[in-house]
Amino acid sequence: MDRIAPDVLLGAYVQGVFPMSENGEIYWFQPKMRGIIPLDERFHIPHGLKRALKKHPFQLRIDTAFREVMEGCGDREETWIDPVIMESYCHLFDLGFAHSVECWDEQGLQGGLYGVRIGKAFFGESMFSRKTDASKFALVKLVHWLRDEDVELLDTQWMTDHLRSFGGYEIPAAEYQQLLAQAVEI
Repeated sequence: MDRIAPDVLLGAYVQGVFPMSENGEIYWFQPKMRGIIPLDERFHIPHGLKRALKKHPFQLRIDTAFREVMEGCGDREETWIDPVIMESYCHLFDLGFAHSVECWDEQGLQGGLYGVRIGKAFFGESMFSRKTDASKFALVKLVHWLRDEDVELLDTQWMTDHLRSFGGYEIPAAEYQQLLAQAVEI
């Protein structure tokens, strides 16, 4: 079974580098601007989502369906989640470094996200939704869990308008490297 060795993968993350696959080739990325979601009071839950959260449409769980979350994230027309990426991260999950947040309802898994945790840093990899707001619920759950765990850095790799709506912002690579070095000190 082909997979990226855990020491290579974890070593890349502590340097601010992450892999993606394209046409069976693994490429390594280190963006010049890095997406961050604040874990303090700057984290913002959009008003409409606050209303939806009060209805409790999903049961939120952590680390109960890691592979299924990755499969959901990879179930799109274009994806970087090929079998090598899948097996690499599932192995990190088995070792306790990768985690998933899942949204469930009576019909099953409806959304979630996964990422890698090293020290006080969490590196968000991907999210998906099968029902409205499921990935957003997972993100809110993730932030609360990371706060409880005293995590300092929530890296989103790149910034999107979706993540900006939660207070996400970009920082230059040099600033990111400083935050990263502080957060992964084990």
